[in-house]
Amino acid sequence: MTDRLPADATQRADAAGELPADAVWLGLDLGTQSARCVAVDAAGTVLAAASRPLTSHREGKRHEQDPEQWWSALAEACREALAGIAPERIRGLAIDGTSGTILLADASGRPLTPGLMYDDGRAATQAERANAVGESVWLELGYRSMQPSWALPKLLWLLENEPAASGGGAGEAAAAGTGGHEAAAAGTGVRLLHQTDLVTWRLAGHQVAADASHALKTGYHLTEERWPAAEFAELGVPESLLPEVVRPGTVIGAVCAQAAAATGIPEGTAIVAGMTDGCAAQIGAGALTPGAWNSVLGTTLVFKGMSPHLVRDPAGVVYCHRGPGDSWLPGGASSSGAGVISREFAGADLAELTLRASESESTAVAYPLVSTGGERFPFRAPGAEPFMLGEAPDEAARFHAYLLGVACVERLCFDYLDLLGAPVDGPLTLTGGGAANRYWSRLRADVMGRPVLLPEQAEGAIGMAVLAATSSGVSVQDAAAAMVRIREEIAPDPGRTAHWTPVYLTFLDELVRRGWLDSAVADHAKQRAAQ
Repeated sequence: MTDRLPADATQRADAAGELPADAVWLGLDLGTQSARCVAVDAAGTVLAAASRPLTSHREGKRHEQDPEQWWSALAEACREALAGIAPERIRGLAIDGTSGTILLADASGRPLTPGLMYDDGRAATQAERANAVGESVWLELGYRSMQPSWALPKLLWLLENEPAASGGGAGEAAAAGTGGHEAAAAGTGVRLLHQTDLVTWRLAGHQVAADASHALKTGYHLTEERWPAAEFAELGVPESLLPEVVRPGTVIGAVCAQAAAATGIPEGTAIVAGMTDGCAAQIGAGALTPGAWNSVLGTTLVFKGMSPHLVRDPAGVVYCHRGPGDSWLPGGASSSGAGVISREFAGADLAELTLRASESESTAVAYPLVSTGGERFPFRAPGAEPFMLGEAPDEAARFHAYLLGVACVERLCFDYLDLLGAPVDGPLTLTGGGAANRYWSRLRADVMGRPVLLPEQAEGAIGMAVLAATSSGVSVQDAAAAMVRIREEIAPDPGRTAHWTPVYLTFLDELVRRGWLDSAVADHAKQRAAQ
C-alpha cells in the first residue's frame, strides 16, 4: 500500500535554504523485515512511501536472508512509491542497510552466498582470530574488539566454509591458518559485498564504492581511510575481495537504464553513498550538530550522536562511525529497552497502564534488560540479569518501574559518554516506538533533566533522503535543517528531576554492587548529578 501525503503548495524558503525547490529525494531502507522507499521534497514533505516485506531464515545462531529478495522487494517498493511523481523532479537517492550484514558475490555481482545478517553469531572462533591479529588497529579505532556478529569474522567464516569462496578444497587450509582460501578467493573473482553494495551495484549497472559506515564492522581503518592490509594478509583476506570505500554522502554513480526499468527511478539519478540503519535514523532525526544525540527506543535502546572528533572507549562499548564530511558519529546499542514491555505485559492495555502509571507515586525501578546475553551498553556485563529495586504494589507501579528503568539506563548512557570525552550538551531527539508514549518521553526528560525533541518522523529512509539531498551541493546539516520537522519539545520539570535523581543514584549503586558497572563510572555520574 502506498502512503501519499499532500505536498505543501508553498515552499518554506527560510528552511529550504539552497535546496532546489522542485527537487525530490529518495530514501531507500533495507531493514530486517521490510524494504522501503520514501520520496521527500525540499521542505521535508513525504510525497509518497511504499514498502515490501522481507523474509529471514533463523537456525540457532544463524540468521540469513536471500540477497536477491533485497533487490526485488526494493524495486517493487520504488515502482509503487514513484508512480505519481514527475520523473524530472527526482534528483538523487541514498540507501541504508543493517550493520554488519554481508555476502559474497561473483565478478558480475551475482550472489554466491546467502546474506549473513547483522545478528548472525556463527563466527565466534573467527572473531577470536580477528581480534588477536587486529587488536592494535581495533584499539586505535576506539572499539577495542570485534563481536562474532561483526562483518569481518563472518567474512572469515565464509572464506573458510563456502565452496564458492574456497575453491572447494581450501577450507581446511584456511581453518588451519595456511591461507589456502586467500589464493582460491583471489583466483575466482569473488567479491565481498555489504548489504547495500548489492543494491548500488544493481542500480549503477556495475560495482561502485562501498560507504565507510557499512565498512566499519569489516575492519576498515576509518582514520587512515584504507583497508588494514598487513592484518588482512595475515588473516588470509585477499585484497581483490574488498570494495573501494568512500565517506557517506559521496556521489558514487548514477542509475542505469536497466535499473530504471526495474525500479521506476529515472535513469541518471545520482546514487549517494549511504550509511547503516542506526546512522540513517540519526540523520532523519536531524541530530547533526556537535553534541547532538538521537536516542532510539525500540526493542532495545540505541544511542547515536555527533562529535567533531573520534571518541575512543577503553571498554569497547562505544564505537564511532565516520559521518558525512569530517564528522564522527559515536554511539552504542544497549541490551535494555522497550522489549521488556511486550515481554512483561503481553496482552495488557498499555494506554490504560500508562495512565495509571502517570498517577503513581511509586519509586520502584526495574533494570529493563531484554537480552538473555547480558548487557553491552552503557556497560559491558555478559552476566547481567533483570532486577527490581523497591516495592511495586500493583501492575501499574510495576509498569512504571520499567519505564523508569529505561530512563535511568538512558541517563547513565550520557554520564558514560561524558566520561569518555564525547560532547553531550547538544539537542536530544527521541525516536523509535517508545517515543510514541508521551508520558514515557516526559519521564525520560525529567529523569535526565534535559529537554527532548520529538520529530514528526525519523525513520532511516527519511535520513537517506536527507543524505541524498547533499548531492545538490548543500551540507547534510543544511539539508536536515530544511527537511527534518520537529513535532514537539518537552522541557524537564526541575522538581521532578530532583525527585528522580535519588532513585537513579540508588540504581547506580546496585549496578556497582552486582559487579557490572565500574565504580569510576558511577562516581562520575554522581559528580554530574551533584552539579
